[in-house]
Amino acid sequence: MSSEEHIKQTDTESRFEFKKEEASAFKSEKGLTEETVRVISEDKDEPEWMLQSRLRALEHFQNMPMPTNWPEIPDLSEVDVSEIVPYIRPDIDVRGGVDDWTDLPDDIKDTFDKLGIPEAEKNALSGVGAQYESEIVYQNMQEQWEEKGVIFCDMDKAVRDHEEIVREHFMNKCVPPSDNKFAALHGAIWSGGSFVYVPEDTTVDMPIQAYFRMNSEGMGQFEHTLIIAEEGSEVHYIEGCSAPKYSEFNLHSGGVEVFVGEDAHVQYSTVQNWSKSTYNLNTKRAIVEKNGRMEWISGSMGSKATMLYPASILKGRGASDNHITIAFAGEGQNIDTGAKVYHNAPETKSTVESKSISKDGGRTNYRGLVHIADGAHDSSTAVECDALMFDNESTSDTMPYMEINESRVDVAHEATVGKIGDEDIFYLQSRGLDDDDAKQMIVSGFIEPLTEELPIEYAVELNRLVELEMEGSLG
Repeated sequence: MSSEEHIKQTDTESRFEFKKEEASAFKSEKGLTEETVRVISEDKDEPEWMLQSRLRALEHFQNMPMPTNWPEIPDLSEVDVSEIVPYIRPDIDVRGGVDDWTDLPDDIKDTFDKLGIPEAEKNALSGVGAQYESEIVYQNMQEQWEEKGVIFCDMDKAVRDHEEIVREHFMNKCVPPSDNKFAALHGAIWSGGSFVYVPEDTTVDMPIQAYFRMNSEGMGQFEHTLIIAEEGSEVHYIEGCSAPKYSEFNLHSGGVEVFVGEDAHVQYSTVQNWSKSTYNLNTKRAIVEKNGRMEWISGSMGSKATMLYPASILKGRGASDNHITIAFAGEGQNIDTGAKVYHNAPETKSTVESKSISKDGGRTNYRGLVHIADGAHDSSTAVECDALMFDNESTSDTMPYMEINESRVDVAHEATVGKIGDEDIFYLQSRGLDDDDAKQMIVSGFIEPLTEELPIEYAVELNRLVELEMEGSLG
């Protein structure tokens, strides 16, 4: 059975909504204190420089205000870090993860079996990492890529085994803790995540995937992803995320740093399906060198509130960036997404395509920034925002910010907002579709620019998730 057939034959709702009893080898106390940071670092047996990095981030977090003064910001009043458990080490025998699914405890293995990760690995991926709670529990890379010098491991292992290159890049050039309060929070208590290194002139022609699963109520997940693509290399990294719904809120505050070398190409695709008790507050950023190309493809749904604005710094002449995002908000949800692009060199190019869907009083918002620096001549940017609403109670906003400090550039922005019209539904019904199927077909066509960029297995999955959101079945 192909992985596409496997996904189609699986009850997607049951795959994401199941819960397991918590079984941890180590669990920190609630809240964020210096003692908590030291306990996490000690449990991981980290070098002194990483502990000091965490403590500096903690200081930033304590001194920075919550981002409450942004226009129409999602309500974060419920986000009380003192009530979050920041670190839960799952109960497995091997720190850093096993390389055989059968070596995992039955409850954890069953979790990823239900999510379809082992099946996807067999059919469509070069490597897989799987995180459960605060640490990676499974990690594997096809031997052919390891022989070419490609590294794909969990971040804790990277700190130990590739210390020099991690120390050079970790939260100092791309996402410093001083960037924002949640980047600082992440820097203080990060755990798990992926390290990807692709050597010069190496093309990894099958995607690499990491999957992050929160299982425990009232916890926070703070994985860190660091991708380094050397000159002339190419890699596609896929990130999947999910969590069941609980009465207490959960917090996800991941960090992503991508370094795209000269003439290199990185595609970062993420399909996030958090529950409606989760706050999803991430910081993702790439630095792109001369003629390098960065692609961000993001699907965000399920959470109570999301603030996600992947950013690219186009540092070298001819560097380019492409963003495609889709956001879905239902009842009680505020999904605030967008993109940031900094054109810091001549002849750079960026495109942003945002698709948002809202229903049952949900709110989506595109919040974006394009900055073109003085001297970045002959650069171009195009931003397109399309919103689709199901009813009069739902809202969709667009907040594009343009900072243009160079005259010899091309800048374009277009925004459209529409409702699913009765005439569209009637036409499809006249062709034999019922009301629900007609709406699903319209939405599938609306989000096609995103799904066509994903491997078929993930395009099928994303369409099914959107369908469940339309039914109100998830979270």
